[in-house]
Amino acid sequence: MQLTKKKTVLLIIGIIILSFNLCPAITSVGPIIGMIRDDLSLSNWSVGFITSLPLLAFAFMSPIAPRLANRIGNMRALLIGLIILMSGIWIRSIATIALLYLGTTLVGVGIAIINVILPSLIKGSFPSKIGIMTGLYTTCMSTFAAAGSGLSVPLTSGIDLGWKLSLASWSVITIIGIAIWLFVMKNTPAEKDLKLYEPSARKMLKSGIAWQVTIFMGLQSFLFYVTISWLSEILIADGFLPSTAGWFVAYMQFISLPATFLTPIIAGKLKNQRSLVLGFGSAGVIGYIGLLFHSSIILTTISITLIGFTLGSSISLALALLGLRTKNARQAAELSGMAQSFGYLLASVGPIIVGLLFDLTGSWDNSLMAIILVTIVMIGFGIGASRNKYVL
Repeated sequence: MQLTKKKTVLLIIGIIILSFNLCPAITSVGPIIGMIRDDLSLSNWSVGFITSLPLLAFAFMSPIAPRLANRIGNMRALLIGLIILMSGIWIRSIATIALLYLGTTLVGVGIAIINVILPSLIKGSFPSKIGIMTGLYTTCMSTFAAAGSGLSVPLTSGIDLGWKLSLASWSVITIIGIAIWLFVMKNTPAEKDLKLYEPSARKMLKSGIAWQVTIFMGLQSFLFYVTISWLSEILIADGFLPSTAGWFVAYMQFISLPATFLTPIIAGKLKNQRSLVLGFGSAGVIGYIGLLFHSSIILTTISITLIGFTLGSSISLALALLGLRTKNARQAAELSGMAQSFGYLLASVGPIIVGLLFDLTGSWDNSLMAIILVTIVMIGFGIGASRNKYVL
């Protein structure tokens, strides 16, 4: 798709506003989940299911999103994703249990559509700038993910919005996104070549590289959601105050931003990305091992810095590989659907498995050993996915 400079800038702005919508509707729930539980008289299991629903929706919707884009085009599909996301945010704020679950599911469906199709849009619109564009949108995504966690309690309690209006307030970004994306669609040519490629889903399932990218995506998602879910509890068990543990979780997300931005840019300049995988993977192993020693605040800060570097680099490299390992936008969409479907399915069970290990053993050390093992396996599949080959 050939774009003028003005239309290129407009499309980049559209991609940025899309990335703003990918996380805060989910990350804003965790800090106030106790308030939701108490207000609706839910059990811990029931309220915990709220955090799993979007991930299960991601897993279910990710293989479907490329078919939707194939029928109506990437840009229209992205608009539908924003509309579904906005509807879900509003529905879950009505505050009945059934509508809370329904709205949360729709939030996951809307985000999944956007998340799967964005790499395809970048591949088709910026084929020579995959690294920098992936770095840009993943950094914006991570920034608003951290903002969702950080602003949730102040919105709910600090200015007395209550949890319903607090969650509903994130629809403002989505409404702005819909308005801007409609303007982008009106002023940017549609992808005329999208339907020229034959469907490649069955071939993708037979590709070794595709499976290595998929499993790498799954394992890095596993690590991210396990760490986001349980790091605070691990630190509290080590003797840190809950407020300090919470700040460490926020720090981990913010410290990951430089790595999130730079990793895909560097990846796009390399013939293969093995050195990157070894670098951030080793940092993760060292960081998680550091948590085993119940260290001082200084050593804990170093460990969490290394973990943040690993999580930021791994997610942005995984998304960059969706474009780097494919030849065209269609293949990027198919690989994105395949990789993210498996990835989020694996991520949805990760926090449960790690929590179950703690329940069975009474110690977080065993859970950390499992996380370290998963990190090592991720490195192996990341090295395989980094080979300078196309999936088909």
